[in-house]
Amino acid sequence: MRYFSDIRGYIFLFLSRCRLSVYCFLSSIWCKTTLFLKGVQYGGGNRYFGILKVKRLPMSIIKIGAHNIFRSDSSSNLIGVNHRCILSTHSKTAVIEIGDNCGFSGVTIGADEKITIGNNVLCGANVTITDFDWHQSRYASESRPVTIHDNVWLGLNVTVLKGVEIGCNSIIGANSLVITSIPANVIAAGNPCKVIKSISGHVE
Repeated sequence: MRYFSDIRGYIFLFLSRCRLSVYCFLSSIWCKTTLFLKGVQYGGGNRYFGILKVKRLPMSIIKIGAHNIFRSDSSSNLIGVNHRCILSTHSKTAVIEIGDNCGFSGVTIGADEKITIGNNVLCGANVTITDFDWHQSRYASESRPVTIHDNVWLGLNVTVLKGVEIGCNSIIGANSLVITSIPANVIAAGNPCKVIKSISGHVE
């Protein structure tokens, strides 16, 4: 009985993978066409599971490197993707630059000044990265650039706010709110996010 159950499991797994492959192929054609028409610069080998949402103001810059993966469909990441990947610029001088070999699941990246993401950066489901406050009030302050260096891993539901720089190889724990810069080669987590330990040992 268990044998037949396992066979059914493999069949459904195979069909699910076939569906994702076809969906990725069709979504990638649509997304690449849309990015081209919207003036977004992008490299080769990028894959899109579901439709990426992009808003680029005239004169602003969005650059996407090569071999990145954007997961906008909930079935493409079973930890739970709440919405499509969203890239947006909010001023004519805004810049979003994404390196190579990065992974994004339901990420929101919104720039009023500049957001730089290096190579091999992994963003868990529903990560938000922004360099401004998204609203007009007497409490809002000026935008400040955000830089995420190579090989950084941002966990599920992480929020990175303006003025933050995250050093190479660092890991940010799930549900963290990053409001100050994080050095390279550390594990950090919390609200607000703080360094817990270095990659090679404990940080006092």
